[in-house]
Amino acid sequence: MITLLISHKLQGVSRPDPRDPAEHPVPASPDDARAVPSAADDDAAAGPARRGRVPEPIKVLIAAAFVIALGYGIVAPVLPQFAASFGVGVAAASAVISAFALCRLVFAPASGAVVNKLGERPTYLIGLIVVALSSAATAFAQTYGQLLIFRGLGGIGSTMFTVSAMGLIVRLAPPTMRGRVSGYYATAFLLGGILGPVLGGLLAGLGMHAPFLIYAGALLVAVLVVYVRLKDETIGAKRAGRAQPPMRVREALDAGAYRAALASSFSTGWTAMGVRVALVPLLAVQVVGEGPAVAGLALALFAVGNAAALTVTGRLTDRVGRKPLVLTGLLVCGLATIGVGLSTSVVMFAVLSLLSGVGSGTLNPGQQAAVADVIGPDRAGGRVLSRYQMCADAGQIAGPVLAGALADAAGFGWAFGISGALMLLAAIAWLPARDTLPPVSRTHAPAPRRK
Repeated sequence: MITLLISHKLQGVSRPDPRDPAEHPVPASPDDARAVPSAADDDAAAGPARRGRVPEPIKVLIAAAFVIALGYGIVAPVLPQFAASFGVGVAAASAVISAFALCRLVFAPASGAVVNKLGERPTYLIGLIVVALSSAATAFAQTYGQLLIFRGLGGIGSTMFTVSAMGLIVRLAPPTMRGRVSGYYATAFLLGGILGPVLGGLLAGLGMHAPFLIYAGALLVAVLVVYVRLKDETIGAKRAGRAQPPMRVREALDAGAYRAALASSFSTGWTAMGVRVALVPLLAVQVVGEGPAVAGLALALFAVGNAAALTVTGRLTDRVGRKPLVLTGLLVCGLATIGVGLSTSVVMFAVLSLLSGVGSGTLNPGQQAAVADVIGPDRAGGRVLSRYQMCADAGQIAGPVLAGALADAAGFGWAFGISGALMLLAAIAWLPARDTLPPVSRTHAPAPRRK
């Protein structure tokens, strides 16, 4: 019901990269795997965007993303306690979370191949079903070993639906609103992640098993809705005979924007998704001198800044370009992260956490839209998208471990300083990249209103 309601409601000059295919176009025949959409195709795809409407299939994916994130937020607070109930220590309890992320990383290349073989929609549905079954199995785990295996299987399903969802957005989002759609999708995940723990707290009285079963049920509802609402789109694609030749990773790497997106994806995973969650609570206690309440405030302010930026930057990246927003976000998030490590007061700590969130929300829509631009709607980009996702997962896994070790050896200032510096290095990687915003986006930008 929640899914259906949300689905209803969602109504600079740079130096060109000499290896960028956009700088050296090659004439394509109808049989050429590198064939690109015609101007007429772009105009047809851009039609709904010019009228300001989000395509119905995209609404379904955004609503499903909210339900998925909501369910994950419900189980996240319970999972470490559930692992500890098997009589294991803190390290072993934390390993359950790492197992999920590690399986996402390891299985990402295979998930890209599955997307290219089966298509985005079947892979998306299979991934959701795998996560639903693993979540239900987790509720009935009898040993710590079983819990570890079941969570690992959930990570495999997670990377399947993540990569295929990105592929669906690439194929279904009009070029003129890729940034806007990426912003909506990220906001849905963010809101679900915020509301999930709150709902999980209200369900605490039902025991530690209930959240996993509720999550599994929510995922099955999402499966049903996606199966029904995206079915016509898939059948239509088959009838039209729109073959999608797979894009090779090597081919995508010829585009400077894709190489830069890999760098910024890794740094974002390291800093915004890994270090922020793992080290900010410790920094609040050991350096700022406050307790968990201030740590929670900092994390909440990051989410607020992220959400506020996403509501604006998604549309902006479709008007002014991908690159300016990505560069701005990397610089703001990088400098604010460095400042967080040097914080000595609650006010400074809170303000910089908010700015970090603003920077993260500013760069994400443009970064994802740039990857979508490189692939285009007529190519199967499973492997290309899986490598992009792998970079974020690798950063999220390595960041807390390496930055944590650096904090022990040299202090939090160095740990957050290096993390922020990675964001700034990613900004440097974007400097020579050519902006990928399609010309149709600028041509069909809404005219200013008359006063």
